[in-house]
Amino acid sequence: MQKASKKNKQAVASCKELIVLPPAKKKEENRKDFVELLPPEVSFKIFSELDIQSLCKAAMTCKSWNSAIENSDHLWKHHCLTVRAVCQREIDCDRGNGYSWKVTLLRNYWKSKVKHEWLSEKYSNIHSRCGLPEKIMYPMDADTWGEILEAELER
Repeated sequence: MQKASKKNKQAVASCKELIVLPPAKKKEENRKDFVELLPPEVSFKIFSELDIQSLCKAAMTCKSWNSAIENSDHLWKHHCLTVRAVCQREIDCDRGNGYSWKVTLLRNYWKSKVKHEWLSEKYSNIHSRCGLPEKIMYPMDADTWGEILEAELER
């Protein structure tokens, strides 16, 4: 009976050795992520499936993710071209001035949201400035307001 008990203790001890890693190994295992483990093309494909807000959050996750996202202008291009559907003049101007896709997107994202809502008639029946939601407003240039007013007059 003592032999069985001794064998059980040895088996449990050997299982613990398999499961429990030394502290240095644990830290090393925690630091590895898919960006460091996978080829860059695969990481790019994964990040390219994210929406704009998720991509920005992912860039803040850790240094390796930030580096992978920040150094890949093509990740931002798709989103920027989506915004371009509403803010073509602004996007073309920024790209013509040499801004990266990411900077162009960040400069025009909220403007495109406001402009899209105006053009889709969300604010067509507002009679005073008090009727506008405070958080949705974004500073826009005279040309952008001109486009919005032209659309309102055509309705």
